[in-house]
Amino acid sequence: MTDPDDTDLDPDTPHSARVWNYWLGGKDNYEADRLAGDLFVQIQPTIITIAREGRGFIARTTAFLAGEAGIRQFLDVGTGLPTMDNTHEVAQRIAPDARVVYVDNDPLVLAHARVLLNSTEEGTTRYLHEDMRNPEALLAGAAKILDLTRPVAVLFHGVLGHIPVLADAQRLVRTLMDAVAPGSYLAQWDGTDVVDPATRQAQDEYHDTGATVYVLRTPEELESLFDGLEFVPPGFVSIPFWRPAEVSGVPRLGRQEPEVLDAFGGVARKIR
Repeated sequence: MTDPDDTDLDPDTPHSARVWNYWLGGKDNYEADRLAGDLFVQIQPTIITIAREGRGFIARTTAFLAGEAGIRQFLDVGTGLPTMDNTHEVAQRIAPDARVVYVDNDPLVLAHARVLLNSTEEGTTRYLHEDMRNPEALLAGAAKILDLTRPVAVLFHGVLGHIPVLADAQRLVRTLMDAVAPGSYLAQWDGTDVVDPATRQAQDEYHDTGATVYVLRTPEELESLFDGLEFVPPGFVSIPFWRPAEVSGVPRLGRQEPEVLDAFGGVARKIR
């Protein structure tokens, strides 16, 4: 593993993980990130709500998976910077013996990985420094910690937009889901540009800052990532509407009442 002190963390170029951290009210960001984040918000202010609803979706889906679904193994791909209600925190509050593997290839996340490595005594939390675009290596590393012959929850939260070609994103998801046992789950959400035209304009302006490209897709394109799997109710929805009432002690974040946002996702089970 690379020494975090040796990684190149350029403070003068906006970084998506740091910008997201800024939108969530975190402190792990620089002036360039705040300027890029403010530019986005000026054009599309609902991004703050989307960021908070994204965290709520993670918390509610993880609570469902660890609770009602009985999952004890989690593979969180493209985890980003640690923040509130991280996957292992939610899962291990419900199931202390849960095993969680975080995957990211970002040196910034690597520098903060120690925060992700906290775990209950009964459970396990590990960080795997690997590129999600190399699923075979990702699976090989995860298999050292997780038993892939038993059900695993595979998580992609707001990260598949970083894979520009839809077919490549579909192939990545399919490779991981083919490798895990029947009874496993996929939980995924990403950004769209169908609710508010300002979202596309804001994203284009954001790319002009030099930040990493993130592709907005249609809900139909995002739903195709679940092909071959069986959706858990309420199915594929704008994320504030995924079980908006409290689930296993984890309430919704964001606005008091759910609203349709440019962020869609769901949870689905691998039957065979």
